[in-house]
Amino acid sequence: MQNKVLIIDFGSQYTQLIARRIRELFIYCEISPFNNIPENLDQFKAIVLSGSPFSVNQKDSPRINLESFLGQKPVIAICYGAQLIAKTLNGNVENSNSREYGRANLSFIDSECKLFENIKINNQVWMSHADTITSLPDGAKLIASTDSVENAAYCIESLNLYALQFHPEVFHSENGLKIFENFFINEFKFVKEWNPESFIDRTVADLKDQLKDDKVILGLSGGVDSSVAAVLLDKAIGDNLFCVFVNNGLLRKNEYEEVLEQYTGMGLNVKGVDSSKLFIESLDGVIDPEKKRKIIGNTFVKVFEEESKKIENAKWLAQGTIYPDVIESVSVKGPSATIKSHHNVGGLPEKMNLKVVEPLKMLFKDEVRRIGKSLKMYPDILNRHPFPGPGLGIRILGEVDFESVRLIQEADKIYIDGLKEWDLYDKIWQAGSILLPVKSVGVMGDERTYERCVALRAVVSTDGMTADWYEFPNNFLKEVSNRIINKVSGINRVVYDISSKPPATIEWE
Repeated sequence: MQNKVLIIDFGSQYTQLIARRIRELFIYCEISPFNNIPENLDQFKAIVLSGSPFSVNQKDSPRINLESFLGQKPVIAICYGAQLIAKTLNGNVENSNSREYGRANLSFIDSECKLFENIKINNQVWMSHADTITSLPDGAKLIASTDSVENAAYCIESLNLYALQFHPEVFHSENGLKIFENFFINEFKFVKEWNPESFIDRTVADLKDQLKDDKVILGLSGGVDSSVAAVLLDKAIGDNLFCVFVNNGLLRKNEYEEVLEQYTGMGLNVKGVDSSKLFIESLDGVIDPEKKRKIIGNTFVKVFEEESKKIENAKWLAQGTIYPDVIESVSVKGPSATIKSHHNVGGLPEKMNLKVVEPLKMLFKDEVRRIGKSLKMYPDILNRHPFPGPGLGIRILGEVDFESVRLIQEADKIYIDGLKEWDLYDKIWQAGSILLPVKSVGVMGDERTYERCVALRAVVSTDGMTADWYEFPNNFLKEVSNRIINKVSGINRVVYDISSKPPATIEWE
């Protein structure tokens, strides 16, 4: 690719959003922490400098060698990046009373500036800074201001540099995507080459070259990531891909059989392994959610390892790792302490002496779905709600046993089927049922009951980092509640969770 962009991350909470916005323009970009910048910058056509929680006036604030690219490549610097350049090139940055947080409006825009082409005055932007650029760096020209911050944006034409005090990447900046379009496409003539078709062709060719005639094992989960990874690998190496789909007994009702049938219909070389009894019995008496996760993960390792021994001369382990996981593992703050079980299956590469192949490691979740759509995969798989690696094991609060699994599977099927009947499923990021570890008194058929309670959860989100509860029509909740109570023996009460994230998480455990 000739149009690669490097985003240098100084620890901003918005850095992933920068990447997502640039990729919306079908331009490929990568994120690197400021302390691990690639040595070969010639591979990148432009550089983006991110924001940061640091102040440029702190002694331990992030620093980079600006001379390695400034004046040689187009640069767009955001917030901390703009302040860092200002301070380095003899400007002045102060912690002043002119700080801004949240929405602001551009009260002045240089009408001749290419960055703000077709953007009108009073355009809303998003600010998040305590420091303020009080004097511009050498050779800089003011191109935008707000009522409270004069130097909201500047450029240094001789360096092909634009610097913004605000954050164009966030949704609250009304024309943020247009600013990126003006910079990359209109001024610096980037070509829109990052699209599903080009990714598929390039990835399949790379996989053929990398794997040749080697055998590859892939643990399927039924989710989007591992499924798309499997189809790409299948296009590259065909029958040398060996997929294993393990039933841990904690999937949704009938999900094992239905998904296995779908995989077979997709032409994948897949083996189903029903280990539900082993998983559920291993959780006997366990209440602590972290212990549940570890037991489920360790049991999966044992089952997967046992199945892998039946595949002679396998040399690779394929995983559905996606870009947010990669970014997290090499972030400014250091490697993540928690590894997602559905992407890194308990240290299998070390135990099995396999090399790892991750065909989706440079994609965001929405990009994975677009790739899957281009591969003509089943919508039921591509549009499936995120589902936790430990499955219903962490949606059954308290002890997990065969009866609690039956209750949650029956209730959850009624709930999810109801979402689809009411045409609500695709409007929701994630939905699920939670079996509570309490019993409540009820009356059914003039008789007293003392049975379990189910909580329903449904949220809307763009990336799962934040989420709001979904406002159902009252009649939907009434209908689903009645169905669950009438049809699931052992449940006599249904409640709906109206907590947002934060402060609550999407899953209860």
